[in-house]
Amino acid sequence: MEMVYRRSIHDYHVGDVSVFTKTITETDVALFGAISGDFYPIHFNEELAQKTRFKGRIAHGVITVGLISTVLGVPLQGPGTCCAVERELVTRFLLPVRFGDTITAKATVREVITERHLVRLNLSCTNQNNEEVLSGSAEIKVLKEVVSEE
Repeated sequence: MEMVYRRSIHDYHVGDVSVFTKTITETDVALFGAISGDFYPIHFNEELAQKTRFKGRIAHGVITVGLISTVLGVPLQGPGTCCAVERELVTRFLLPVRFGDTITAKATVREVITERHLVRLNLSCTNQNNEEVLSGSAEIKVLKEVVSEE
């Protein structure tokens, strides 16, 4: 398998946007619980969740962060590339994500520091009602060289 690092720091520009949209399902929450071991009742017990301030079950917040990871990957860097690593990821949960919510994750380049090969981004996730459920920022380090592996 050949992996090609195609994007350089010069391919990133202030204002570039990367977007990914996904509807959160019962299966997503069940799989995340199985993978992480997080079976906290707010995600799995409707009767208990009804008694909380959320008035029902909600998805794990980290699932929404996973959508951010997606936009920092292929949509931002391009298909077939592996050219940047996350150095910092800061998120703030604003609203709960419920089963059936369609979440759009967005990363917007706010700064490119060419000499240090750094890209700083603003992050947001909104639901189908255009309500922001997550905000944050990220910094990625762009690899300095174009490399090919076979």
